[in-house]
Amino acid sequence: MEDYDVIYIGSGNAAWQGARFLSDAGMKILIVEKGLYGGACANYGCNSKIALDAPYELSAAIKRFEGIGKVGDFSVDWPSLMKYKEEKISAMPVFLDNKFKEYNLDVANGKGVLLDNHTVQVGDDIYHADKIVISTGLDPIIPDIPGKEFLNTSDEFLEIKELPEKTIIIGAGFVSIEFASILAEAGLDVEVIVHSDTVLRNFYQPYVKKVVDILENQGVKFHYNEDVIEVTKENETLTVKTSSGLSVSGDYVISAIGRKANVEGIGLEKVGVEFSDKGIPVNGFLQSNIPNIYATGDVADTSAPKLVTVAIHQSKYLAKYLLGQTDEEISYPVIPAVVFTLPRIATVGVRASDAENSDEYEVYKIPYGKSYSVVLKNETTAEATVVTDKQQNIVGAEIYSSEAENAANLFAFIINNKITLEQLDEMIYAFPSSSSVLLYKLHNIHYKIGYRKDN
Repeated sequence: MEDYDVIYIGSGNAAWQGARFLSDAGMKILIVEKGLYGGACANYGCNSKIALDAPYELSAAIKRFEGIGKVGDFSVDWPSLMKYKEEKISAMPVFLDNKFKEYNLDVANGKGVLLDNHTVQVGDDIYHADKIVISTGLDPIIPDIPGKEFLNTSDEFLEIKELPEKTIIIGAGFVSIEFASILAEAGLDVEVIVHSDTVLRNFYQPYVKKVVDILENQGVKFHYNEDVIEVTKENETLTVKTSSGLSVSGDYVISAIGRKANVEGIGLEKVGVEFSDKGIPVNGFLQSNIPNIYATGDVADTSAPKLVTVAIHQSKYLAKYLLGQTDEEISYPVIPAVVFTLPRIATVGVRASDAENSDEYEVYKIPYGKSYSVVLKNETTAEATVVTDKQQNIVGAEIYSSEAENAANLFAFIINNKITLEQLDEMIYAFPSSSSVLLYKLHNIHYKIGYRKDN
């Protein structure tokens, strides 16, 4: 049995981002990984998605110049794009292997199973540690229905060699609408089956409606308030059936109804660690009900969004806590979230939908796409909805734009650093740029020019 100070089960950002600091401080660290180093985001999720999204983002941008400079057609060759993606993504585990060696992090390859609250078994090997951190992430949910074997997950779609002529997507969250955007931009048929009456429920619905309208104009069909009960296959045709009697047929079906915590089969029950499909409940120190066992990243059941940026934040916090560099509970800055549709939607800070029904805030709509320098890029629909408190401090923003992710980061910086409208008005920005126009427009709020809460 080999002894360690800390064992991490999982090798994603929720683990190694903090583990390197512990190792640098002289602790002996073991990372246990049954699959590819880096976990879901590095190998099956965000990195793969953005690599495949980029040419379609370009395609949508080019179309804005139809009749005003665009000549000829632009199309994406999916097989060569997939080959490019595979080359880039396959390098990530190798990169991380070298990083783990650089950071002096030991690695055990295989499934980690808790034998007790200090002992982890990996294959035939047994390891002991003072503390154990569970960083096993989430797994895609496949509904337990007849024909579930015909359903594909986001992981499988991001490996597909040829795009299907018609895709049926079950669900209406991040994964569903991002994939629908790619497929629609590729000129392919898509039908989306929505459990409720709401798409992207965690995003500002006026901007979600704009994206849905674009998708519908591209031919995407949305079916609301439907519960899938069966999938059948006849020859090469797949048919999805719902409880209302709806029947939709296509070539490929994606289950995008969410993800559940990867907590099964790792010995949590044996040790007495509390868990559910939502993950492992933790306190403000990311500590489970077993004092020396912690959870970080998506598998930790907290109120924070399950984003890779949050996983990194938690991992670095836990390292500081274990090193005695803080005795305070974890706190979170405002967290920007983006759905990579075409165009993007982003949200950060106080939600406009909440602020619109509160007397504590003011809400200002900024249609900055209609400003002269942005009009020249022909993105006239770009818009932000900004939330301020009664002292005119910016506390939230919703953005609808092809560059929404960058604007969201700017607003996160402004909000987290409590930069006032007066200070923003005194700054000089690079021009012409979309961000400069958006930031410049904020001075109208400062001087109370042109904007009212009911705009």
